[in-house]
Amino acid sequence: MASSIFFILTLLSALGCGLMAGIFFIFSNTVMSALGQLQPPQGIAAMQSINTTILNTLFLIVFFGTAVISVVLAFFLLWIWGQPSSIYIILGVLCYLVGSFLVTIVFNVPMNEALDKVKPDSIEAANLWDKYLNNWTAWNHVRTVACLLGSLLFTLALRLQ
Repeated sequence: MASSIFFILTLLSALGCGLMAGIFFIFSNTVMSALGQLQPPQGIAAMQSINTTILNTLFLIVFFGTAVISVVLAFFLLWIWGQPSSIYIILGVLCYLVGSFLVTIVFNVPMNEALDKVKPDSIEAANLWDKYLNNWTAWNHVRTVACLLGSLLFTLALRLQ
């Protein structure tokens, strides 16, 4: 029974990391470049809309759910440490919790909040926009790679279970 639960939690973590990697990748690869090609007021207004729209139930379930499941898996490791999959699980947990969840909370969310406070056609917004595009995208690359690695690590753990 416990091994089945562990398998399901690992599978859900792999899938959650994969979904988040895909979301972050499309932003890094396409969305931010497209917004950067717009005039600052239009790009800012579009990103403000995206920041509101993305906070939907499904996104929040995947983003926070993967974090919760990762924490549960980390506690589960206390009982199965030494299994061949243990190192992959802990590294996957760290990739997601540090490289995705923590980076989002510490870097991307504050940048989004600062952007959401400006009027798109103000001088303050135009000054913020270039810095926002570069810094937000750089941290988003970190999240993309961390989630992709997390998905890979959880998948390798599944192979060893």
